[in-house]
Amino acid sequence: MMDSADLLPKYRRDLVGKIRALRQELQLLQPQSGHCRLEVSRNEIFEESYRLIMKMRPKDMRKRLMVKFKGEEGLDYGGVAREWLHLLSREMLNPQYGLFQYSRDDHYSLQINPDSGVNPEHLSYFHFVGRILGIAVFHNHVLDGGFTLPFYKQLLNKPITLSDIEDVDPELHRSLTWILENNITNVIDSSFSVENNSFGVLKVHELKPNGSSISVTEDNKREYVKLYVNYRFMRGIEQQFLALSKGFGELILSHLLRPFDERELELLISGISQIDVNDWKANTRLKQCTADTPQIVWFWQIVESYSPEMRAQLLQFVTGSCRVPLQGFRALQGSTGAVGPRLFTIHLTADVPIQNLPKAHTCFNRLDLPMYDSYQLMYDKLTQAVEETCGFAVE
Repeated sequence: MMDSADLLPKYRRDLVGKIRALRQELQLLQPQSGHCRLEVSRNEIFEESYRLIMKMRPKDMRKRLMVKFKGEEGLDYGGVAREWLHLLSREMLNPQYGLFQYSRDDHYSLQINPDSGVNPEHLSYFHFVGRILGIAVFHNHVLDGGFTLPFYKQLLNKPITLSDIEDVDPELHRSLTWILENNITNVIDSSFSVENNSFGVLKVHELKPNGSSISVTEDNKREYVKLYVNYRFMRGIEQQFLALSKGFGELILSHLLRPFDERELELLISGISQIDVNDWKANTRLKQCTADTPQIVWFWQIVESYSPEMRAQLLQFVTGSCRVPLQGFRALQGSTGAVGPRLFTIHLTADVPIQNLPKAHTCFNRLDLPMYDSYQLMYDKLTQAVEETCGFAVE
């Protein structure tokens, strides 16, 4: 029988193999008994998670994850932990908290904020962020919010090069490339120093000792570009990055990531954000109905009509995460106690009044759908449930 991984494009197939090997290694590191128990309230999720996680030893965080929201009865078979990580990552990575910033105004990838030091405890928070990244990878969950590719490269201890700067700072990439490709004799009047604006104060950073008195010449321009690129990524963030990578390394030992490149690490941490509806449909289990049942036909028509954001919200409503695993919908994880994946499931509930909203069971990736008697009624009820619901059905 053909392995389902063989159906994937080659680069993805290689990655599936790498992830499988990583999972086996991580399983050996998981203690056989005990749980990593967390009880947090939704409205204080960031601070309460921070306090609990920072008290733990690395081996405690490797125990089976059990999360509970205060005042809620949902049992954690995996779905609550997934939602906890989703909500926490949205808070933790939110630029309003000052730990991270968007890499460009028009780009939604994140980088460490060099001015994070306005919070005197910021290094402890970066240590915490690293631990959360590690917890997500260790326990096979994905985080919302992606970083710049150079960030993943740094996490893998790989050197940053000029080409890495192109997506993050195209203007700087253009000017440094121009310097390398042209004779700059009597054209450029620069020294081995950079001016940087921090909270309205102009600061001069020397790229090497005594740099402000060393001119950039045709002979030393390669060194200048190399130092500038390194500065652009590490300016004011060395300590923050060290704290973050320390936290990450407490769960994920660096040698385990050696087979991965930075794009693969991004997919490992953040999953695939693009949702393939055909793949979703092909890997959905149906209970008490068939693919030709009118309600199921309407459901997929509604999914097709939704925007990408709304599809992601629907997926999150049912599974606890708005991202799809690397191998696609066939690899959706359900209960952490169950062996293997748990497919997205639609259960048509004939005994539930059609005035009711659909109900989600995130631990089982299951949507309970009443027998709505029209497309419009289903559209309205499903949309309302997805947009308004916060919390878990009691399993």
